[in-house]
Amino acid sequence: MARQRRACRCRRRARLTPNERRALGDSPFVHFAEVGKTYRGLRRRVAAVVDVSLDIQRGEVFGLAGPNGAGKSTLIALLLGYLKPTSGAITIGGSRPREFVERHGVGYLSELVTIPPRWRLEEALSRYALLAGVETKRVRQRVAELVERLGLVEHWGKQIRQLSKGNLQRVGLAQALLHDEQLVILDEPTHGLDPVWTQRFREIVGDLRHPERAIFIASHNLDELQRVADRVAIIDHGRVQRVVQTRATAKDSGAIPYRIVISRGIATAHELLPSAREVAPGELALPPLSVEALNESLSRLLAQGVLVASVTPVYSSLEREFREAVQADPSSLHSPA
Repeated sequence: MARQRRACRCRRRARLTPNERRALGDSPFVHFAEVGKTYRGLRRRVAAVVDVSLDIQRGEVFGLAGPNGAGKSTLIALLLGYLKPTSGAITIGGSRPREFVERHGVGYLSELVTIPPRWRLEEALSRYALLAGVETKRVRQRVAELVERLGLVEHWGKQIRQLSKGNLQRVGLAQALLHDEQLVILDEPTHGLDPVWTQRFREIVGDLRHPERAIFIASHNLDELQRVADRVAIIDHGRVQRVVQTRATAKDSGAIPYRIVISRGIATAHELLPSAREVAPGELALPPLSVEALNESLSRLLAQGVLVASVTPVYSSLEREFREAVQADPSSLHSPA
């Protein structure tokens, strides 16, 4: 352990110098150039990632979405330097992934959080803090800060095996945030979290935003990616099908279906919106509409005294892009509230 601590401290002293920053200029922080990864079996080859080219900038929250088996895990393993590409090249801050990780470190939350079950929460985070390069004198303070921030104070003395799935996920998130990293990679970060902590996760991502930090989030939860990411790459069969600007204006979101809840005047609403169908008492499903057409419809309703309680898009612009990119069935999409 002492040897590991010394290695971490040496690694952490190698930060980007002002000259290095000037040399990088406006070049992308993370760069995938026609990256491919093929696994070789006894009888056949499997192309897990095919010709992927992506740029991720500092200060950006970048999302990755795709169905099961699309290549997300392989792409993350390549980004961390666990795997080497069969073709193409990857750089982080101008260095190869493993060189960057060993020199600067990365905040990483894996899809499955695995911690020795008999370790206590405080013990586990303290050990990870030392390995992450947190100064020994600051370890207890930093661990206490994150335990409080992630609502784990009441579990301070518990063994890992005593924690629920959601609490274990928050411990995993805490270890990924122990050190102030330039690159944070979160794989399915809201998996197992209840609605309250799913919402708080959005706040955590907002707090993590920094001009010199890139945040990479892989998730099946399209609604969360829509809320927290600046751009989202949609991957299927190992290929990036498209990159969606999730911070686009409403004008760019195109026509999507809506549901409206009517508190008063449902009969009038039926007359004014003949294409709408009633899916529940007082609730109408509208066909795909542009933002302009939606507002025109609402204006007609309000002008005739109809009281509208709520207007909700049936699926987000990212979900629509996802459906088009992978031709997914709506029931297969995972977008919990």
